[in-house]
Amino acid sequence: MAVTYLPTLKQLQYLVALHDHGHFGRAAEACFVTQSTLSAGLRDLEVLIGVVLVERTRRIVRFTPLGERIVAKARRVLREADELGDLARAAGRPLTGDMRMSVIPTIAPFMLPRILPKLRADYPDLRLFLREEPSAAACEGLQNGRTDCVLLALPFACGEVASAPLFDDRLFMAFQGTEADSLPAAITDDTIDGSRLLLLEDGHCLKDHALAACNRPETRAEATMMGTSLHTIVQMVDNGLGITMLPEMAIAAGILDHTSVTARPLASPDAVRQIALVWRRASPRESDFRLLAAILSEAKQGRA
Repeated sequence: MAVTYLPTLKQLQYLVALHDHGHFGRAAEACFVTQSTLSAGLRDLEVLIGVVLVERTRRIVRFTPLGERIVAKARRVLREADELGDLARAAGRPLTGDMRMSVIPTIAPFMLPRILPKLRADYPDLRLFLREEPSAAACEGLQNGRTDCVLLALPFACGEVASAPLFDDRLFMAFQGTEADSLPAAITDDTIDGSRLLLLEDGHCLKDHALAACNRPETRAEATMMGTSLHTIVQMVDNGLGITMLPEMAIAAGILDHTSVTARPLASPDAVRQIALVWRRASPRESDFRLLAAILSEAKQGRA
């Protein structure tokens, strides 16, 4: 019987890393190997399957069309391999071992400082690897297996996922100084000056939530999208450059401290985002994710 030689998981990891980084040196660093080791592993893979996957030049790394298809398949294989370990962990004690969680930037600085000490104290065998990134990148990482779960704000299309809603996070309008004194206690969408509205740059789901809260199509064209973080936008408002929308969790965490900025709730029924934990459907660690979601929810309610 003929012997069939199959690609190793290590070779597939090298291939995916090169695709992600587009550079042999950076891919080798990500895999914790030397560049020569990674290059040799990829050459062995190409010899094994008998096709060229990567066109190598001095300046660029270009994947062949077949190479792109094999990378996509390699991601699925690596994800399935990761889930073999997840099956074993799921059979043991809850929240143990490695867990990779992505958190969007409009949640991470306001929620994580409160919850991480409790997780470390109650689940010392959990190694939580955190990545802060916008919703689209986080969901892409979830689908290709780079991330195990994502803490984000809904509504947002994140693919075929299961989710555990945690709590609702209301949106507020923020103004410089006493600018809001002449406005009603709850800000209505018809009182918002869209030409002065400062929002996060594209890629942040809070921008879409804020525009939905305005309920005025023309606001999308008028709004100035220029902030890279909520802290930056608050400083812009404090310096009289415009107005903005802020989530309640950021205000509760003190983002307006030491500024002259005041915040008023929005009267719109759309002025809310739902904070949720999402993971791939049929993940063997679903019980872990639901337990983590319960802990996150309790932290918001002050019982953590």
